[in-house]
Amino acid sequence: MRSPGFRRDHGRRSAILTIHQLPDSRRAILIALKQHGATTIARLADALQLTGEAVRQQLLQLQRDGWIEARTGRDALERGRTGRPATLYRLSEAGDHLFPKHYDALTIVMIDAIGEELGGEATNRVLARVTEDRVTSMGALVRDLPLPEKILALKNWYLEDDPYMEAVASEDDYRLVERNCPFYNTAMRRPALCSVSVNALTKIFGVRVVREERFQNGDGRCLFRVLKNEPIDPSTWEFTLEADMPA
Repeated sequence: MRSPGFRRDHGRRSAILTIHQLPDSRRAILIALKQHGATTIARLADALQLTGEAVRQQLLQLQRDGWIEARTGRDALERGRTGRPATLYRLSEAGDHLFPKHYDALTIVMIDAIGEELGGEATNRVLARVTEDRVTSMGALVRDLPLPEKILALKNWYLEDDPYMEAVASEDDYRLVERNCPFYNTAMRRPALCSVSVNALTKIFGVRVVREERFQNGDGRCLFRVLKNEPIDPSTWEFTLEADMPA
């Protein structure tokens, strides 16, 4: 996800910009929608001291970019209005994500709380459950494919049409190279989270997978080596923390 500041996931925009990186006029409109909720062109123009046409043009661009959405109807803002219902503009889900979020901090707190309250084994069980969910959702898409085709399909492991994931074949194995970890902030502070990817890929591919390069080690990427000559039985494979896996 991606120049010029977004990527498309099945028609949905996924933000990597922040609100402060947008042009002033669009930023002002988005901030107004965030602060006051759905509203009309007229009310935005009045609040921002702009012409209605200027606001309309900016809203059209914001809508094309996927940051806002429009709907027609009456609500409390428009009570007493007669005639055709006004069009109301509001932030889309992607637009809301332009504003600061702290999911990574919450995830770290939750991981630590589970360990402190219930013990390290409970943390492992939670990570194992997340692994199984990943295997179920992604594995179903590639279950009947031969290994080389599974490798190519799972270029989308983190993101649909991920331009930063590369699949590389060699004589003895395959490699998945990820240059943009979407969980970077959390994974850097709690690397046990990466055990989910290693275990899930192992079960889906049916061969052992090891991570040879890591963002945590300053490699600037994660490199998953798929050992095609080391088969495993997915039905009996048990979740193992990456730190405890054989090299």
